[in-house]
Amino acid sequence: MEKKVLSCEFNMDTGCVEVKYADGSMIAINCTKVENEVARNMYEASELDWLVYNAPVDYVNLLLHGDIREYLNNVTDYHPLDI
Repeated sequence: MEKKVLSCEFNMDTGCVEVKYADGSMIAINCTKVENEVARNMYEASELDWLVYNAPVDYVNLLLHGDIREYLNNVTDYHPLDI
């Protein structure tokens, strides 16, 4: 059973998404560490950044309950530069 989220927002000062639950517990997810561990290129990093700023609850749910690599494979539009 998932906990009820009271608030979820990105704290620019700490670089963390902070989640507060109805039972009084809270977590902070270091987004820089997640990005360094998960993103394989700048396109995937950009997708994660978009989630953090625009849909932090979805970001947290994806990290805690989803498959982040599958998500990035499905949503990342990768176009290598032709040099």
